[in-house]
Amino acid sequence: MLIQDKANKLIFFLLSIFPISIILGSSISLINVVLLSLIILSLIYYQRDKGFIKNSSAKLIFFLYLYLIFNSIISQEYSIGLGRNLGFIRFILLFVCINYFFFKYRNANYVFYFWIFCILLVTFDSHIEFFLGQNIFGWGGIDQPHGSRIVSFFKDEPIVGAYLSAFILIIFGFLLTKYKHKNILPWLFIIFTFSAILISGERSNTIKIFLGLTLMFLFFDFINTKKKVTLISLTIILLVFLLNTSNYLKTRYVHQFISNFLSKEKFENFSKNSDYFQLYKSGFSVFMNYPIFGVGNKNYRVETCGDEVKNKINNYFCLTHPHQLYIEFLAEHGLVGTFIILGIFFSLMFKILLNIFKTKNYIQIGSFCYVFFVFTPLLPSGSFFSDLNSTLLWLNISLMFACCKKTNIFNYKV
Repeated sequence: MLIQDKANKLIFFLLSIFPISIILGSSISLINVVLLSLIILSLIYYQRDKGFIKNSSAKLIFFLYLYLIFNSIISQEYSIGLGRNLGFIRFILLFVCINYFFFKYRNANYVFYFWIFCILLVTFDSHIEFFLGQNIFGWGGIDQPHGSRIVSFFKDEPIVGAYLSAFILIIFGFLLTKYKHKNILPWLFIIFTFSAILISGERSNTIKIFLGLTLMFLFFDFINTKKKVTLISLTIILLVFLLNTSNYLKTRYVHQFISNFLSKEKFENFSKNSDYFQLYKSGFSVFMNYPIFGVGNKNYRVETCGDEVKNKINNYFCLTHPHQLYIEFLAEHGLVGTFIILGIFFSLMFKILLNIFKTKNYIQIGSFCYVFFVFTPLLPSGSFFSDLNSTLLWLNISLMFACCKKTNIFNYKV
């Protein structure tokens, strides 16, 4: 009992600093996840508590790991993706750890208070950088490699929008649960944080989180249809207002994006000159050459950055990944792997969706909406299995199951 109590406190600490560990860099984030993995392995061994393995959701996730090992074996260069595929076990253990913690620890929700502080700090810092040109440490500004893109505490990486997106729907759900929908705090929080994602200039993440918030509103049973339409309309009006009052935002969202779809001529010119479209074509070309199993996880770069003659024949575009989730799946996993990966994730989401309609758990709704819109088609995306994207995704998947007793994998009746 004493060992379990100490383990729970250590898990509480590591989960509380989870957002901070991501800011500090991939190495610190990796250490955090590995420590959580080791703790849950120790608890399972000590308590002989393996009943969760019988849970159907846990079985699906373990099957995904087996597939990734198989994918390494058939890859063009198995050594390239082997470390990533083998290392995927840490996200499975993170999933188990978070489910265990929320099922066993009475005050598990207290971690969200630490997350609120961290997310508000990043949001505040992002607004400072937007209005003053630099954040509180003097980072950012037009002289940086990414121009006027907001970097906040990430210094030289424009990923603050992706980072905030992974937390704000969960926290919004927690605040609604804690303070109820009539309290103004949840609404002030979501307005403040969503505006930070908008000003980050990350168009894809802004669209995804807007769709995520819209879906959340549709799930809410305390808002009637008229109010839902009003809220969504007011949000759109706010977006239009912000875009028209900032030259930077107008350039990022209107001139560099929306205007390219207003006429056939502009779209054709955009598709010819856009690196994204070249990447999409290249990724699809890789898929057409390896349609069954693909080239293997993390092997897109191997296929497209090799022989110049082969690259010219296939219209390959040399880069680390195709920057679009579905094309990445097809290129690196082929039809078989894509079917397996999407089948597993959509099965997990469908199971949760059935429960959401019954319980209306707002934290679960928030994490579900994030996971759902990770799979938005057409929009650009980072590499699906990269460390940052996997960490943010599996944090949400874990909470999607863990925060509700009925879906928690340690509820062996599920």
